Amino acid sequence: MLATAQTHIREAARRLGHDEKTIEAILEAEAEHIFEIEVAGKSYPAYRVQHNSKLGPYKGGIRFHPGVNIDEVRALATLMSFKTAAVGLPLGGGKGGVAVDPRELSPAEVEELARRYAQHLAPHIGSDKDIPAPDVNTNAEIIDWMVDEFEKTVGKADKGSFTGKSMTNGGSEGRAAATGRGGVITLVEYLKSQGLIDKPLTVAMQGFGNVGYYFAQVLKAYPNLKLIAVNNSKGAWVNPEGIDVEKAEVTTGGTPRPEELTDLVGIEPLPRDDIIGVKADILVLAALEDSVVESNVDQVKASIIVELANGPTSSAAEETLDTKGIVVLPDILANAGGVIVSCLEWQQNLAGEHWTEEEVNAKLNDLLEKATKETIARSLEKKISLRQAAFELALERLL
Repeated sequence: MLATAQTHIREAARRLGHDEKTIEAILEAEAEHIFEIEVAGKSYPAYRVQHNSKLGPYKGGIRFHPGVNIDEVRALATLMSFKTAAVGLPLGGGKGGVAVDPRELSPAEVEELARRYAQHLAPHIGSDKDIPAPDVNTNAEIIDWMVDEFEKTVGKADKGSFTGKSMTNGGSEGRAAATGRGGVITLVEYLKSQGLIDKPLTVAMQGFGNVGYYFAQVLKAYPNLKLIAVNNSKGAWVNPEGIDVEKAEVTTGGTPRPEELTDLVGIEPLPRDDIIGVKADILVLAALEDSVVESNVDQVKASIIVELANGPTSSAAEETLDTKGIVVLPDILANAGGVIVSCLEWQQNLAGEHWTEEEVNAKLNDLLEKATKETIARSLEKKISLRQAAFELALERLL
């Protein structure tokens, strides 16, 4: 992921006429914090990379996952700098994580891990320095613990120091659905630009977690865009008649699983990876990085790909997609809804306000519509891909 991100940045910089010295400077992180956290007699590697603060305080999530490593954190921090710049936010890019499987810890140990992480980084974070948020295996409860520990450590209240907090602790309305909603906004704006918004189109979606579920839920506002396939780790389900994600049998709690959806009950699942080759007009990638790669890119039958995950399309695969005329709505634009609403939460905290969900969604819509229109215009003007256009716009703002 780091190599892919740096390739996109280098290419954009060269197209804009920048020299190697400038390119190396924009790639280098401003600060890296690498440390260990000890919990229950065991040490866990921990990281926070602060990539670029040209446009404002660093911004980026914290993940608790055994696969966390410094290269992954560097890549995600770099991408966040370009994502916030691409959509015009007054924020920079950062990322953090701990190499741990939280399922192997007790609830008390997870809290201790979270508090020690915040305590260690307290001198380097805050509403005017670096604003972390939840990511993989972290949530509002964990962020609330971090806010509490941070405020105790620095000796003052600073609710804007983190986003993704619980609603009672300064969180924002609309945050849960923000990334999925942003993906729909980006897709709809692109379809409008191509004169396709009123055409009957089918949608297949890889990944049915929180992001995918809310994308599908918001998509219902456009009945001509019909969701016909979803997958998760257990399989892929296809129903050409359409899938209503809000109609489910008795669920196990939280968002329903595909096999619990009324429209999929009784349908035999395909192997999970078959979702990539489902015959649909639009393929939504809402699972993991490197989902479409050289080995499976030829299976893609969609003409539009929406990247809701970070880095789900490899550089080599994207070259093939380009030659086939398959359009990719890039992650730094399509999945920016989450960081946009995080920015809105931070702004609410600084102003001592709490906006309604309607107000938050309206601001999200305005920001992302504008960014998508600018990206499409640059793409058409220079005859480059949407990803190349988004990286160029971001780079111009960062430099």
